[in-house]
Amino acid sequence: MSKNLSALSFRKGIEKNVFERMVEAAEKHGTAERNDLVHQMGQDHLFGDALTLGAVSFYDFLKKENAGRKIFLCNGSACLCAGTQDKLHHTLEGHFKKEEIGHICCLGRCHEGAAFQFNGQNYSGLSDEALSTLVKTGQGDGTDRYAVVSHLQPALLTAEFPGIDAYYAPFRKLITEGSRDALASELKDSGLRGRGGAGFPLSIKWAGCRAAEGSVKYVVCNADEGDPGAYIDKYLMEQRPHSVLLGMMVAGWYAGAENGVLYIRAEYPDSVRIVDEAIQDLRAAGLLGKNILGTGFNFMLKTIKGAGAYICGEETALLASIEGQRPEVRTRPPFPVNEGLFRKPTIVNNVETFANLHAILSLGGKAYSQIGTPQSTGPKLLSLDSHFVKPGIYEVAMGTPLQAVIDLAGGFKNPVKAIQVGGPLGGIVPLSHVSQLTVDFESFKKAGFLLGHAGVVSIPQSMPMIEYIQHLFQFTADESCGKCFPCRLGSTRGKELIAKARGDSSYKIDRELINDLLDTMEATSLCALGGGVPLPIKNALQHFEAELRPYFQS
Repeated sequence: MSKNLSALSFRKGIEKNVFERMVEAAEKHGTAERNDLVHQMGQDHLFGDALTLGAVSFYDFLKKENAGRKIFLCNGSACLCAGTQDKLHHTLEGHFKKEEIGHICCLGRCHEGAAFQFNGQNYSGLSDEALSTLVKTGQGDGTDRYAVVSHLQPALLTAEFPGIDAYYAPFRKLITEGSRDALASELKDSGLRGRGGAGFPLSIKWAGCRAAEGSVKYVVCNADEGDPGAYIDKYLMEQRPHSVLLGMMVAGWYAGAENGVLYIRAEYPDSVRIVDEAIQDLRAAGLLGKNILGTGFNFMLKTIKGAGAYICGEETALLASIEGQRPEVRTRPPFPVNEGLFRKPTIVNNVETFANLHAILSLGGKAYSQIGTPQSTGPKLLSLDSHFVKPGIYEVAMGTPLQAVIDLAGGFKNPVKAIQVGGPLGGIVPLSHVSQLTVDFESFKKAGFLLGHAGVVSIPQSMPMIEYIQHLFQFTADESCGKCFPCRLGSTRGKELIAKARGDSSYKIDRELINDLLDTMEATSLCALGGGVPLPIKNALQHFEAELRPYFQS
């Protein structure tokens, strides 16, 4: 059935894609989950009412539950650990009715806390006076301020943008003088691995799409950076958008794709606007469209704004979302390089991965591979939360000691007992283990943690670890697509176990029961949401056993 739906969606195409029409309906009417709208969209798309309702009712910003909400508070891990949201909620109750206040995760304001979205704009760290003025007048300072520090000399991903002509010179040379076979060698020599968390070799993925049969292919940028604590992609899209666009254009030329799509989360309104402006600049410069630079290469770029669903950070759920289907994870194989968007061969990489292509073109694959370690090459960005003295974006070579990154940020300004690296599915690292880790895939894996996307959330001494574990289970239960039982049911049962132990001092959790639950989720979930959340919980049970002992049977 889903293949037939993909084919129907393909008939509408990228420019009039089904999902964007759902978002437009919600923006016009407050929700897309209305019988008349669902029926009309079902007829237009040939999907049927039930399938359309199944899709629109999934997203935070489309479903009727959030109709009438006027302000949305961030409830992500970083804001939770910052301890700012209860006070913010209490203050806002003086300005809004209870039913007008919603929640959202995550706004990428992890460096400051007290984050919320109002009138489609993000804010954080406002004083009570500034908050009152904003609510009354609509005027407020939404500027995003954080440190940007490069440990590399010269900087690569954080280097100043020199202008379109200079920046795209390597791309012009590539498509006018280069060969795809030569680029394949450079990509292989570079050793670049995907920065979305899985660390899959880029050269293998791109080669697979290039070799796939089919005259229609796509390049998709997964810009649905939903991990609380991570604002790396947000930084690149808003301050270095051309690094991302150039990488997608290289992918299109190499694989034979003529369309590139950036699926950007609705929680990042500035990212959508700034990337759209950068695309317009490229069109004006003659670098997008038909027969680019007289080479016969055709390529177009467009953004698609998400609608509030963490699971769309999983590539197959993201592709289903663009097609207007319910964003559930697809079984693999087939992989997206063979059956991706509209079941056509598709390259899917995240923002930071595409941003590395300029350095590979400029330096050459072998020179690029000299940065970092033999297994984890190139630069890596990390985003640090509000518990650091200098929170912000830090660029280091892969293999840099994690302690060196913390030192660059001036250490912690508040007592911290652990850091979670890589989002809610990343490992919980006690401070005693930080000195053992370097910023690369192998070091974290060997120590029983996960580098992932490399967003860092600090867990303060004042935060009970049992509360944080419940938060992780709750997050997974809320964000599960529901496709597989281990994730959908396991996360809910885990949340209930922890809640009962916290609320009833006479109840102790059976360790064998919780271990079986985590092992089952880890081994049998369809994707990294249900399969990944057991890691941090197991880390907490191992490294904070004394603190957690009162809640478990001895």
